[in-house]
Amino acid sequence: MVKQRILIADDDKVVHESLGIYLRNEGFDIINAYDGEQALQLAESNDIALCVLDIMMPKLSGLEVCRELRKNTDISIIMLTAKGEEIDKVLGLELGADDYIVKPFSPREVIARIRAVLRRTAETSSENVTSQVYLDRMMVDIGRYIMTIDGKPVVCTPKEIELMFVLVSNPGVVFTRAQLLTKIWGFNFVGETRTVDTHIKRIRAKLEEYGLNWSIKTIYGVGYKLEQII
Repeated sequence: MVKQRILIADDDKVVHESLGIYLRNEGFDIINAYDGEQALQLAESNDIALCVLDIMMPKLSGLEVCRELRKNTDISIIMLTAKGEEIDKVLGLELGADDYIVKPFSPREVIARIRAVLRRTAETSSENVTSQVYLDRMMVDIGRYIMTIDGKPVVCTPKEIELMFVLVSNPGVVFTRAQLLTKIWGFNFVGETRTVDTHIKRIRAKLEEYGLNWSIKTIYGVGYKLEQII
């Protein structure tokens, strides 16, 4: 059985030592990076299942690495953030991170989060390998993480694709912010309103450029739905 490979990206050697011991004991293969540039290079040149990415690193920050990885890869990402850095948590999730962990942390907690993210990723991939949804001029392919309008690709982050897959699959259905957060991110996050709202705002702006007969409508006090413009 091929071991899943985890990239630990942090400039703190203690983090590498503590997580490395636990991850190897759990059967994972480990690659270490000590700055953002090295993390990006290793992630793009190796078969990585998941990256544990510290926000504060030399050369490139974890947020910059996350942004670059999301342009070309579907690597799962867990961000490490210092206690109280809520803005960084929100921004990390908006850039496409799958989860975040606040320092100081328990290595056992990190293992549990890693397994949860990998499990969700596997389930999504298994269920949606060939899953495509069509609505009017839109097509969302969750298996390949592609969205097109009039057959032309629309540049979207993975989380934006996942949100559109939910909305396009259920036109007219109202989803609360909590429901969208659970469906897309798979866990409760204290900054849920800002995270979901920011993603919806970006997607809405992209849809408006194409003059579609559909728009994402805000249901005040509740959430959002994809609604046909009459």
